[in-house]
Amino acid sequence: MDFNFTESMTLLRDTARAFADKRLRPGAQEWDEREEIPEAVYKEGAALGLFGLSIPEEFGGLGVDPLAYAAAMEELARGSAAFQVCATVHNSLAGAAIVKHGTPEQKKKFLPKMAAGEWIGAYALSEPGSGSDAGSLSASAADKGDHWLVNGTKSWVTNGGFATVFLTFVSTNKDAGSRGIACLLVEKGMPGFAVGKKEKKMGLRASDTRELSFHNAKIPKSAMLGAVGGGFKIALSQLDSGRIGIAAQAVGIAQAALEEAVAYAKQRKQFGKTLAEFQLTQAKIADMATNIAAARLLVYRAASKLAKGEACTLEASMAKSFASRAANKACYDAVQIHGGNGFVREFPVERYFRDARVTEIYEGTTEVQSLIIAREALR
Repeated sequence: MDFNFTESMTLLRDTARAFADKRLRPGAQEWDEREEIPEAVYKEGAALGLFGLSIPEEFGGLGVDPLAYAAAMEELARGSAAFQVCATVHNSLAGAAIVKHGTPEQKKKFLPKMAAGEWIGAYALSEPGSGSDAGSLSASAADKGDHWLVNGTKSWVTNGGFATVFLTFVSTNKDAGSRGIACLLVEKGMPGFAVGKKEKKMGLRASDTRELSFHNAKIPKSAMLGAVGGGFKIALSQLDSGRIGIAAQAVGIAQAALEEAVAYAKQRKQFGKTLAEFQLTQAKIADMATNIAAARLLVYRAASKLAKGEACTLEASMAKSFASRAANKACYDAVQIHGGNGFVREFPVERYFRDARVTEIYEGTTEVQSLIIAREALR
């Protein structure tokens, strides 16, 4: 496959790289400690168009090619995975879903503000008792004529603390299972809708993850995204692009870990030689570099198929599964190369190690990806 970037694609990747190097990477450690990214950083990213990547130009976005999008997400994750997860959820899950399934009125209302970064999007699918089994939701929406009455809880919602629009998946008919699921565009401040406490996480500590609660929340009929009962299809349709975004995140984290490991190995001396001169260190670095290159190619392949409008469920799952495992192994080896220094927060590989762990969990666990890959291969 040809992954040659056009001039505009290269410009976007380089813009994301410069922003990551100059703004994200220098502050990432402090933000991790504070468990918060300054609002000014989000505004700077918005000014560069990073929150309008998946939104068409007619609504003020950039409408970029999925391949360019994946490359940009990798660069952002190399600087700060916590910032990148905000951007990828906003773009590939929330924004892209409204672009694909929204009514003209919904697009006009939400997309321009989302493209400008004035409104941030969130994606509320998981629940305390429903993670990988997305078809068995407990959150319910009862038809009350002129509105939906929503009750229930959503968990692990990225951007939960500062999002304005929440793509919220609920059951309108529990007996119908996945065919009874709907997607509602819930806006911050709607009566009966509340955002819970910020989760204390192992990694991505600077990203904002919350629980959402609905207690007789009155959601207008105009908030329905797509058809009643069509929510599960919307969720599935966005998972491919979402998984490509997380796979790109994993590649970015792994690349950052490799760069730190190489720099450290070149300057750290033991027994009169730098660590880079030891063959066991070289073997670790060789494996890291090879696996990262392979993961990047899998991400590019999946993104290229998505750009062409071709089915890419298999490719997206392969990319997400391989890249996340490669990232965890790369960060493990980077910590090992750093020795005791890799175990303290003064060195960024400790943070990469924690950040990488969740890439095997969210947007479908590694085990779920294996099931999808096997199912596709056995057809």
